[in-house]
Amino acid sequence: MMNRTATTVRVHELMQDFAGLTGLDPPGARPQRYLWTDAFAVCNYLGLFQKTGNVTCRELALRLVDQVHHTLGRHRDDDPRTGWISGLSQPEGDLHPTVGGLRIGKSLPERGINESYNVQREWDQDGQYYHYLTKWMHALNRVSRVTGNPASVAWAIELARTAHTRFTYLPAAGGRKRMYWKMSIDLTRPLVPSMGQHDPLDGLVTYNELQMTAARDFGQVVQPALVQEMADMIDIIRGMHMATDDPLGIGGLLSDASRIIQMTIRDGPVYAGLLETLLDSALVGLDSYTKAGSLELPARYRLAFREFGLSIGLAGVEKLPEWIAKNPNFFDRTSSLRQRVQALQEYVPLREKIEQFWLEGKNRESGTWTEHREINMVMFATSLAPDGFLGI
Repeated sequence: MMNRTATTVRVHELMQDFAGLTGLDPPGARPQRYLWTDAFAVCNYLGLFQKTGNVTCRELALRLVDQVHHTLGRHRDDDPRTGWISGLSQPEGDLHPTVGGLRIGKSLPERGINESYNVQREWDQDGQYYHYLTKWMHALNRVSRVTGNPASVAWAIELARTAHTRFTYLPAAGGRKRMYWKMSIDLTRPLVPSMGQHDPLDGLVTYNELQMTAARDFGQVVQPALVQEMADMIDIIRGMHMATDDPLGIGGLLSDASRIIQMTIRDGPVYAGLLETLLDSALVGLDSYTKAGSLELPARYRLAFREFGLSIGLAGVEKLPEWIAKNPNFFDRTSSLRQRVQALQEYVPLREKIEQFWLEGKNRESGTWTEHREINMVMFATSLAPDGFLGI
C-alpha cells in the first residue's frame, strides 16, 4: 500500500492527466465535459488544495465549475437551439447557470420526440440525469465550504429546486410522488420514465447538505428553501427497497450513510431508522457481491469506475471507528448501530484489493479501462484520496 506522500503524488498525476485530456489545463477551445466525472474531479481538486495548500488545485476546481456551466448548461453545438438551456439571456445565465439544469455530456444528441426508444443507444444519448445533478450539487456545496464563497451553494440550491420540480411527478392513478430517471435537455419530457433505485435517497441527503451549508455557513447571504423538497423525498423513500449487488450502488449507500452521520454529528436532522436501513442494505449487498467473486475476474470483465464507487464508500466505513471515538453519544443511541458498523469493518479490506488491482499497469491496458478512461482515472483518484468527496 502506498504511503501518504506517494498517494498524494499519484492522485495529483491522475488529475493532471485528466485536466490535459479534457481541455481543462491548458484550457481547450472545445473542452470535453461530462457531469458525473467532473463532479468527482471538482472534489478531488479541492481535496488536493486542502491537503497540500497548492492554490493551483483550487483554481482548477473553479475553472472546471465554470467550464461545466458554460458547456453543459448550454445547448450542444449540434443542436439547432442555442444559448443557455434555461432560456435565460447570456448575462442572466452567467448569474444563474444551473437554473435550467445541466446536460449529461453524452456523445450523441438526445432522442428526438418522434425517435423510437433503443435501450442500447439511449446510454450514449444526451439529456439530464437526476443522480448526476445531485453529484454536481454536492460538488458545488464543497466549493462553497472550502472557498467561503456562497455563490456555489446558491447555484446548487437553484439546481435542486429545478431538478426536483421537473424530475418528480404524481402518477395519473394517484398515490405518492415518483421520479423520472432521465429527462430531455430542456426538462420538458421524460426520456426514461422509470425511477432510479437510490435517486430519492441521494436527493434527500443532498438537499439536507445544502440546507445546512446555506443556513449555518451563509445564513445572511443564501436563503435555504428546500423544506418541501425534503418532505417529498422522505415520502418517496418510505418503504423503498435499497439493497443492491451493484458495487457502485453499494458504494453510494455507504457514501450517503457517511454523509448522514457527519450531518447528524453536526446537529443536523435525524431520520429515525434511515441510517440503519442504509447500513443493513449495504451489508446485504456486500455479502452478495463478495460471494459472486467478481473481484477475482480479469480486468476485461470488470468496470473500474463501478468498483471505485464501492471503494469510495468503504473509505467512509473506514472512518467510522474514528467518528465513534469522537462522538460516542451519537453511536451509543442504539447498540444495533455499533453492531452494524462493526459488521461493515469486515469489508474494508476490499478497498485496498480494488486499488491494488487497478494500480497494476497491465490491468489499465484493458479495453474496460481505456474505453472509460476519464471516469476511471478520476474515480480512482477519489478512491485513493476520498476526503475531498466525502467531506460535507
